[in-house]
Amino acid sequence: MNKVQLVIAAIVAAFSLLSYFGSSSINPITGEKQHIGGMSQKDEVAMGLQSAPQMAAQMGGITQDARARALVSQVGAKVVAQSVAAKSGYPFKFHTLADPRTVNAFALPGGQVFITMALLSRLETEGQLAGVLGHEVGHVLARHSAEHIAKDQLAQGLTGAFAMGSGSMSATQIAQTVSQMTMLSYGRSDEIEADALGLRLMSEAGYDPRAMIRVMQILEKASGGSRTPEFQSSHPSPPHRIEEINARLAKAFPNGIPPGLKP
Repeated sequence: MNKVQLVIAAIVAAFSLLSYFGSSSINPITGEKQHIGGMSQKDEVAMGLQSAPQMAAQMGGITQDARARALVSQVGAKVVAQSVAAKSGYPFKFHTLADPRTVNAFALPGGQVFITMALLSRLETEGQLAGVLGHEVGHVLARHSAEHIAKDQLAQGLTGAFAMGSGSMSATQIAQTVSQMTMLSYGRSDEIEADALGLRLMSEAGYDPRAMIRVMQILEKASGGSRTPEFQSSHPSPPHRIEEINARLAKAFPNGIPPGLKP
């Protein structure tokens, strides 16, 4: 092992760490300190707009069902307009994908939100739809994509430095495995945070947040009761998410859910 390699590896690692930890910002919605590199909201919006057509095409394009499109757009717009999301500055847009088999909803950076017909067709109430869309809006507000991009850059830099310094392929593979496990744990944390934000947003918009419990039951049924170990998945299991939802509802509404919210 040559000393020059070690010096270069140390410089690469130091630069990666400095780039990640050297800049931070406070999220105005969550109040959390975040490391997102130099990515601005404008960058996130541009990235989402650029990626949206390709993502839609991969899942059958936008549905031809005009009623479904209108429902998703209207409920999504209400969740945003009547909650703290309205102050975020993100230009949210809600898309209904034609895919009849993939039960999914997701958000791109900057406010492009998608739901498949496979999931939409399984939902039973407007409140459940508001919960799903609120969850995805929560990902955008929490800037999870920007966080992941910064973490990926850090992981790549450290893995490269480790490979350079060790000169061992097996050591590099170990470093990559550790990096991947770290990304998975962040993913589960993101989902729990998005659930919490979704509950807040749908409640502010006049929807009963208990509808999210039924959404989790629907997702569990759609998964066929899969029991993949939770540490191997980027999403917490529906039963675990239901426990978290019940705990948050008990804390947010100690006197019970207010009457008059839409189910």
